[in-house]
Amino acid sequence: MARLTPEQISKVSSWVAEGATLSQIQERLSSQLEVSMTYMDVRFLVDDLNLALVEKEEPKKPEEAAEAAPAEAAAPAETAQGAGVVTVEVDTIAQPHAMVSGHVTFSDGEKADWYIDHQGRPGMAARTPGYRPTPQDITDFQAKLDAALRQAGY
Repeated sequence: MARLTPEQISKVSSWVAEGATLSQIQERLSSQLEVSMTYMDVRFLVDDLNLALVEKEEPKKPEEAAEAAPAEAAAPAETAQGAGVVTVEVDTIAQPHAMVSGHVTFSDGEKADWYIDHQGRPGMAARTPGYRPTPQDITDFQAKLDAALRQAGY
């Protein structure tokens, strides 16, 4: 991997802060700084510099924006403890049978443990026997799990 000067590192840091993707950083390194790096080297560089890539929220389709508006209007009625919000956490050490694991708290406060096994199969075990989350909670869980796993590097 190429060694970068402090000025070049500063440039990379500013690109990350602006929300540039790894591909964009790789291209800018080549075109602006004349430094050739593989995509993986750029990924390692960003990690070595302790920089966090900015996750851009995908623009909502008009139908999704219309559906989200009533839900957002209802949000202030929720309690201060965060009821009504699905939260996902990734374990720092996965369960023995899993490649990655964690837990989720659904909008009604019920909790479940989730995992993805070594063959990539997902699983979930509610802490309350027989509990079934709402379809909206499952959709929220899937979206937040995807974001959490991406942030954790999976």
